[in-house]
Amino acid sequence: MSNNRVSRRQFLGYTLTGVGGFMAAGMLMPMVRFAVDPVLQQHDAGDYVLTDQAVADITEEPVRVDFTFEQVDAWYTSEVTNSAWVYKEGDKLIALSPVCKHLGCTVNWGGDPENPTQFFCPCHAGRYEKNGQNIAGTPPLGPLDEYQVQEQDGFVAIGAVRENTLV
Repeated sequence: MSNNRVSRRQFLGYTLTGVGGFMAAGMLMPMVRFAVDPVLQQHDAGDYVLTDQAVADITEEPVRVDFTFEQVDAWYTSEVTNSAWVYKEGDKLIALSPVCKHLGCTVNWGGDPENPTQFFCPCHAGRYEKNGQNIAGTPPLGPLDEYQVQEQDGFVAIGAVRENTLV
């Protein structure tokens, strides 16, 4: 036996410190995992969403194409429906976002009878040229965003949104 005996007070102090440390670790681990887990998740950025719009039906006149994809926000998964204005310029497919750069309203092609060959925002009379360039003197301060777009098995596939490369 050792001559260094542990008193009851020391034993209680060691025991409570150990139990407290174990409980603190038990509370901190879920918090650390919550903070670190999204960083470690694999993201599917750059994937294309296949639409029902056939490439053969696309002309030089912009057509509204709706597409649906699954969006995951933390533990909540939802189906999101977006749209794009798609047209051909020569053999190249162009897809523009319908979101106005002024206040986020939805623009329409030919929505203004006075300017039938332009995108029109009905909220504040914003106008855009066919390539998405905002028209000077109207509320929007920048061009419409552009979607990455490609053909997959004869149908339009919409990718991630990016800044407009046409203007």
